Amino acid sequence: MFSLLSYGRLVARAVLGGLSQTDSRDYSLITASCGFGKDFRKGILKKGMCYGDDACFIARHRSADVLGVADGVGGWRDYGVDPSQFSGTLILILVKEQVHLSSSSPVCFELLQNKVPLLGSSTACIVVLDRRSHQLHTANLGDSGFLVVREGEVVHRSDEQQHYFNTPFQLSIAPPEAEGAVLSDSPEAADSSSFDVQLGDIILTATDGLFDNMPDYMILQELKKLKNTNYESIQQTARSIAEQAHELAYDPNYMSPFAQFACDNGLNVRGGKPDDITVLLSIVAEYTD
Repeated sequence: MFSLLSYGRLVARAVLGGLSQTDSRDYSLITASCGFGKDFRKGILKKGMCYGDDACFIARHRSADVLGVADGVGGWRDYGVDPSQFSGTLILILVKEQVHLSSSSPVCFELLQNKVPLLGSSTACIVVLDRRSHQLHTANLGDSGFLVVREGEVVHRSDEQQHYFNTPFQLSIAPPEAEGAVLSDSPEAADSSSFDVQLGDIILTATDGLFDNMPDYMILQELKKLKNTNYESIQQTARSIAEQAHELAYDPNYMSPFAQFACDNGLNVRGGKPDDITVLLSIVAEYTD
C-alpha cells in the first residue's frame, strides 16, 4: 500500500519533472481563490485552505508558480472518516514536495510522515506555470479540473476521468482489510499535458462542485467581467463564479451539467448538485520580482 507521502511525491514529480531550465523568466500567475463547503457558510475557510472536504493551495517556486485543488471523497464519512483530512493532507504534501516549504508544527510533521493514521480518497488537479519557458504543465486525476481561456474562448481543458457515473478516479488509502474493495488509482493514471500560454490567458482550476453546476458558457460569461490583472478584480470574479455555482446547486428546477450527465446515464434527475466548491482563478501576467 502506498503511503500518502508517496502519492504526493509521485504527483509532484509527474508535473515538475519536465520543467524547462532556459534562462528567460518573465511570466507568472496572479491567482485568487474562493469557495465554500456545502455545510459551511460561503467563503469561510476551514483550517488551512479547505472549503468543506475540498482543499487547495497556491505557491511560488523559484522558477514556477504552482497551484492545485483536491476533493475528498465524501462517502468515507459513512465509515466515520473525515474526508477533508485526506484531501487537506495531500495538499500539504504537494506544497512541501514542490516548494520545499518547512513547517515547525508537530501535527503537520506527523501527518506528512503518516504517524497519524490516515484513511480516505481524493481527486486532484495540479497546475504549474514554468516562468522561463512560458509552458503550463498540468496533471488531473478524477473530476476536478481546469480551463484555459484566451480571448473569450476555451483553448485548453482537462479531461474528466470517471470509472462510471459519479465515480471519479481517485487516490486512496484504505485499511488493510478493505484493500482491493476500495477504488484506488495510481498517480500515473492522471491526465497530464504541457502547452504554451500567453500573457492575458485566464486559467480556472476548480473542483467538481463548480463544473457539475455551471456549464462552460456560464463560466465564460462570468469571466467577461474580468477587465484587468489586479488581484482585487480577480478575487471579485472568482467570488462571483463560486457564488453563482452555489446558487445553482440548490435550484431544484435547474438542468445542471450533473443532472444532464445523470440523464445520459438513464437516471431521471433534475436540479443542481449541492457540493463543496473551490475556485482558483489565475491570469498569466508579466513576472515582477
